[in-house]
Amino acid sequence: MKAVMCHEYGPPSALRVENVPEPRPGPGQLLLRVEACGVNFPDTLIIEGKYQQKPPMPFIPGGEVCGVVTALGEGVGGPAPGTRVAAVITHGGFAEAVAVDAAKAVPVPEGVAPEDAAALGLAYGTVLHALEDRGALKPGETLLVLGAAGGVGMAAIQIGKILGARVIAAASTAEKLEACRAAGADDLLDYAQEGWRDRLRAMCGGEGPDVIFDPVGGPYSEPALRSIGWRGRFLVVGFAAGEIPRIPLNLALLKNCAITGVFYGAFTRREPERNRALLTRLFAWVAEGRLRPAISRRFPLDAAAEALETLASRRATGKLVLLTHPTVPPAG
Repeated sequence: MKAVMCHEYGPPSALRVENVPEPRPGPGQLLLRVEACGVNFPDTLIIEGKYQQKPPMPFIPGGEVCGVVTALGEGVGGPAPGTRVAAVITHGGFAEAVAVDAAKAVPVPEGVAPEDAAALGLAYGTVLHALEDRGALKPGETLLVLGAAGGVGMAAIQIGKILGARVIAAASTAEKLEACRAAGADDLLDYAQEGWRDRLRAMCGGEGPDVIFDPVGGPYSEPALRSIGWRGRFLVVGFAAGEIPRIPLNLALLKNCAITGVFYGAFTRREPERNRALLTRLFAWVAEGRLRPAISRRFPLDAAAEALETLASRRATGKLVLLTHPTVPPAG
């Protein structure tokens, strides 16, 4: 089978597409014929050795997959071969086949395209876990999304609206902000411009947002936290800007607010049943037409390095997806 291989830590250009043996499913695992795999910011970190988990070399990156079950490992009763499933994994998805733990596989409803299912796992799973489980976002509250034009940011806009929030999207260019408007944002905030905190305060009627979703970090986190509303919830999701900010804790005291961590990968491992229920809800929203993953570009497997470079250089708007078998008909 073809797979994207990482033999040493480095930039996306160091990756190679190679022919490797197809994996065999171990006890408790399923073998999937991969149809699509989402491209995510953690993929850019894991190939450079900057992620929390470091697979042994060589390894195949790719953390969210959709594919058709082709074989069952020992002790696995289902889903049956021919069933389309999606799974969130640490690595292994940038390939034509992958073995995944059966406990992580969630059946994909009829009518949900493989690329949509592959785009949901990490970004949309992270967002729903963050906004509901960690941020307790309520209908009518105001949600500020930093880095709103990225894949996770777009997901936060969409799910924030489904949960009944007013969404303020913050991004750094007019083009990115227009994409956020198209995704459903109620208000737009250019945080590359001077005085953005004053504009945010005016948008919030002199108060601040109830919930702040921050996948960016860097120079934006502290001023955003200083702008949060009374009893607000600041969600620490990631550090796409590259710098982990050092926050003065007196800010949490002054606003009586909560600074809450969101580690979706650990959630999926520690609470697999809750995660399966979460993903099932997301798939149902797509099947019902309430949610459409914001996929901006689709790449063939051979162009995985280009997809990762596009993401790492912050040129991506919305989600990027690799298609390994773009002509495969729906399973059924």
